[in-house]
Amino acid sequence: MTDPVVTVMVVDDHPMWRDGVSRDLAEAGFDVVATADGVRTAADRAAATQPQVVLMDMQLTDGNGAEATAAVLEAAGAANVLVLSASSERDDVLEAVKAGASGYLVKSASADELIAAVRATADGQAVFTPGLAGLVLGEYRRMSTVPADDGPPLPTLTERETEVLRLVAKGLTARQIGTRLGLSHRTVENHVQSTLRKLQLANRVELARYAIEQGLD
Repeated sequence: MTDPVVTVMVVDDHPMWRDGVSRDLAEAGFDVVATADGVRTAADRAAATQPQVVLMDMQLTDGNGAEATAAVLEAAGAANVLVLSASSERDDVLEAVKAGASGYLVKSASADELIAAVRATADGQAVFTPGLAGLVLGEYRRMSTVPADDGPPLPTLTERETEVLRLVAKGLTARQIGTRLGLSHRTVENHVQSTLRKLQLANRVELARYAIEQGLD
């Protein structure tokens, strides 16, 4: 049985780049269901097509990629946003992640790296250009040292969910976690999704931040 084709939307304000990336993805077996050049068109087309992965530029015709990421996730909550940008500036990266992006790749990446990143993003993994993951986790560590107001009690995780969460915080993929714990890739994914629901978090980056805040890394 073959895996279902991954649906992708490409958001970029440069037509030649947008068309080229769309063509590369289609040739690699992805189904490019929509393209867009701005925040509003991205939200509208995401709502209409419900893509699994949204490839997002940071500079758009009517705003930026962080605004578009938030709008797309509101329109298509099951989508995973992978930023593909020329910028590797700290503020751009953090702004995108805080808006809900699950990964960030710079445009100097090769076509093979991009295709692998889109596949990983569809699997729910957090994909970052080398160096940027450390930047994001470093920011979360800094934020975790800021005292938080007293809030509701934390949800209770099972021992296995806590074990998986600790390995997510270390940056391991679902397959790597499965190998380490003697579990199937699907079982690990189920634990991750269960933990996301319990903690009311959007993606693995937020999950890693939670783990760091709780001293699980």
